[in-house]
Amino acid sequence: MTSSPSRTTAPFGLWPSPISAALVAAGAAPLSQLALGGADGGDVFWLAGRASEAGRNTLLRRHCSSVAELTPAPLNVRSRVHEYGGGAYAVAGDTVYFSHFADNRVYVKRGDAAAEPLSLPGTQRHADFIVDARRGRLIGVRELHPAEGHAHPVNTLCAIAADGTETVLAGGHDFFAAPRLSPDGRALAWLSWDHPRMPWQGTELWLAEVGDDGALATPRRVAGGPAESVCQPEWSPDGVLHFVSDSSGWWNLYRLRGGAAEALCPMRAEFAGPHWTFGVSMYGFRSASEIICTYIEDGVSRLGRLRAGSARLEPIANPYREIRELRVGPGFVALLGGSPTIALELARIDFANGELEVLARSLAEPPPDAALSVPESLNYPSGGGRRAHAFYYPPHSADYAGPAGAKPPVIVISHGGPTGMATSTLKLATQFWTSRGFGVLDVNYGGSSGFGRAYRDALQGQWGIVDVDDCVAGARHLVERGLADPERLLIRGGSAGGLTTLCALTFHDLFKAGASYYGVSDLKGLDLDSHKFESHYNAYLIAPQPQAEALYLARSPIHHTDRLSRPMIFFQGLDDKVVPPPQSARMAAALKARGVPVAYVEIEGEGHGFRQAENIVRTLQAELYFYLRVFGLCAPDAAAVRIDNLN
Repeated sequence: MTSSPSRTTAPFGLWPSPISAALVAAGAAPLSQLALGGADGGDVFWLAGRASEAGRNTLLRRHCSSVAELTPAPLNVRSRVHEYGGGAYAVAGDTVYFSHFADNRVYVKRGDAAAEPLSLPGTQRHADFIVDARRGRLIGVRELHPAEGHAHPVNTLCAIAADGTETVLAGGHDFFAAPRLSPDGRALAWLSWDHPRMPWQGTELWLAEVGDDGALATPRRVAGGPAESVCQPEWSPDGVLHFVSDSSGWWNLYRLRGGAAEALCPMRAEFAGPHWTFGVSMYGFRSASEIICTYIEDGVSRLGRLRAGSARLEPIANPYREIRELRVGPGFVALLGGSPTIALELARIDFANGELEVLARSLAEPPPDAALSVPESLNYPSGGGRRAHAFYYPPHSADYAGPAGAKPPVIVISHGGPTGMATSTLKLATQFWTSRGFGVLDVNYGGSSGFGRAYRDALQGQWGIVDVDDCVAGARHLVERGLADPERLLIRGGSAGGLTTLCALTFHDLFKAGASYYGVSDLKGLDLDSHKFESHYNAYLIAPQPQAEALYLARSPIHHTDRLSRPMIFFQGLDDKVVPPPQSARMAAALKARGVPVAYVEIEGEGHGFRQAENIVRTLQAELYFYLRVFGLCAPDAAAVRIDNLN
């Protein structure tokens, strides 16, 4: 971090950087939702996000060595079930079925023919599809929205026939997910759960026979319950139902044998993540006796082979420290992986020779390794005798260094969810800061996934406390190690992480400024405005009603703006249905009225998370400008944003 003969000395935060906001936006090509198909199941399908096309998701297919786009503009392969979506398409041979975001209808594309609508117009949304070839229909989760009013939608399992007719197969629960048809088509497994639980708190795994007429008979619960999270049900090629359960305290693999759950490989590792989106897969079958899986140990993903009856994982060599999902094909595994020097990419690993082939990259031209800040994995003491986890990225440049003896500013990141997980995969949005002379601490606070059920449940009733304590403790840990300037500590977060950010600035005096992206400021208001999926989440994170009323007041920053005196910048999408705009607008207005330096940036045409390239550029530049102005440094005029109450 100090100057050297080969590097120019410049103040931290003002280093010229090759990683511009435009480069971050151009590199924002999210890869997601893998599937296999084609004549022999060897073709790889995936979704690619196009920031330059207003965040549109397009479906790509790799056949042999060529890649084709199956859904050209204006088609947008995206579902809004639960608002977070996922599971937006399914493949059967050369036929694909997908949800189109603009009208929420399901479309079908057969071979080279143009896509045609399958479902009928209406207020319904669909996700998590499987193809019932035997009966010529599509099965998935349906979310039927009321035509008028503010009532919550009704969720069911539904079949869509070739003529678009929809038939409800299972109902009576608040939520459904993961319908999975047995190889012979005679049994269907699925998940359900009910308010006030979220799926990582408690779900039920159901199994039913499928009659010749397609109706379900004798449904029965075979695993799960109010305090057990079951996810990722899958059938082995010989018709044995497998799933992941956290009944041991860790999301481990099980199979159903003789009506009972049998653990396949008990270990202190996570073979699943929280169900925020549909369709994620972390294991698959190479054969009836061999499972290929990814799992997380101490925040790091690993890839392994599990043979029937061995209860032992054999490692599969790969360069990744994060593996988001995988699919197993004939002789290979396809996966989405990343590492501190590898941005998320789609790779194919051949089982015969172990060769790895990259099929797609989220970054077309990543910076050279010499320009990258490589994180250090930390665990450190926090409140209540707990230990928290984080990744620390030191400021780094190939050409610049800070003044001798000076300490850098550090940005603490509080991730969303709050049951999310920070990973060490290369992200240009992080390197944007480190290449300018900022340190970054990406915190996996108590409540994060990837560290077992007990760590995840540390946030139960403690949102706004445990997460904040872990962010504060992380910043202090860096100061104690001489890695951060105590007078230039910053904190930023989005969504749930926005509440963490606001609470840290309101109820603690450690951080000097902060940035909230579509962050929560009013817990009661969140209850009143929230969509169905999260409408009872606060019962777990804070307390059930009526006990929650006093805690809502105590922990909602909007009721304590008299205690928030640190400069703030707020970014808010005006189409956000998850955290509506008043959550940010009211906070900004209150700080402005009190004379606190504040900036409020509204973004038209964006919802919960920014997808459009021009908005990614705009917000990053504005945030940098804000920090530099707050620290009294020269800020580029091109990035100027109005800051009230700052001379």
